[in-house]
Amino acid sequence: MGVTIYDVAKKAGVSTATVSKVINKKGSVGQETTERVLKAIEELGYKPNLIAQALSGKNTHTIALILPDITNPFFAEIARGVEDRARELGYNVVLCNTDNDTVKEEEYVTALQQKNIDGFIFATATKDDPVIPRLYKQDIPISLIVRDLPGVNVSTVLVDDYQGGYIATRHLTELGHRRIGLIVGPLNIASYTERLRGYVQALSEVGQPFIPELVLSGRNRIDEGHKLGLSLLSIEEPPTAVFVANDPIAVGVMKAAVTLDYKLPQDLSIVGYDNTVFASICDPPLTSVAQPVDEMGRMVAELTIKAIGGDRTPYRVVLPPSLVERQSTARLEVGDAKSQNKTKSA
Repeated sequence: MGVTIYDVAKKAGVSTATVSKVINKKGSVGQETTERVLKAIEELGYKPNLIAQALSGKNTHTIALILPDITNPFFAEIARGVEDRARELGYNVVLCNTDNDTVKEEEYVTALQQKNIDGFIFATATKDDPVIPRLYKQDIPISLIVRDLPGVNVSTVLVDDYQGGYIATRHLTELGHRRIGLIVGPLNIASYTERLRGYVQALSEVGQPFIPELVLSGRNRIDEGHKLGLSLLSIEEPPTAVFVANDPIAVGVMKAAVTLDYKLPQDLSIVGYDNTVFASICDPPLTSVAQPVDEMGRMVAELTIKAIGGDRTPYRVVLPPSLVERQSTARLEVGDAKSQNKTKSA
């Protein structure tokens, strides 16, 4: 059985009420008694019961990080940044994986509220999310990371996804590509609509119109990328390059290209997004848009803990993305472009 408050009280020669006052820094306890209690706590290795503190209405020094998919290395890296900074500030982090299921998200949030969790960080915001607006109206300390949610005026840490979509597509146009495909995640997520806007802008700057058949949307999974890649590369006039707004989907698109006998990057250039570990281990290594993931995680943890402490200022932090060039993109040989497309669509 673990050490209890009764053990501490016995060792220090005081009542449990006195131990509680010392732990919670409430009431008047003499210096000598306080030191005796703290020494007993240290020697016994006593850890206050967070659930008991929650039931009494006190802070549990615990925040929840709600993620859509912990198997995506991008979100695992976010979690590491959040956890590291929270720990430095004396907080624990509970991770919850929703699989982009709002029912699952609601169940997690309800259970955590019953335990008096101090605050929430959401990386799951969608335009139709019912959970986050409800918490906002209840004045629960919450922050958003990666994904924006208009109408919810809380601290948010983002990367400029419009700029990210723009620099990814511009990289391809600078290599001579004009027929450029786009595969994005669900368009009810603001970050993907922003990447789409950046893609359209970069194309317009080289006189290319938006072509709907070159744009596909699906789930953020490798198998989904494979399916979407097969579909995009099998149209009558397939693209010579593809911007894929998520690294796991990009891996699937690369697999689809290999299935259809494309040589990468000679026949098809591919740019991903997030610069996860996937990007460096692909064959060929994937050119990808990088986000300062650790910095984002650390910042959102700090802003959430500020909100818990009473600072409800809705800070908005938008960080710049950058392009990491690897071997999945190459200059288009204009003379060969049509023959490539004919060969692949035959």
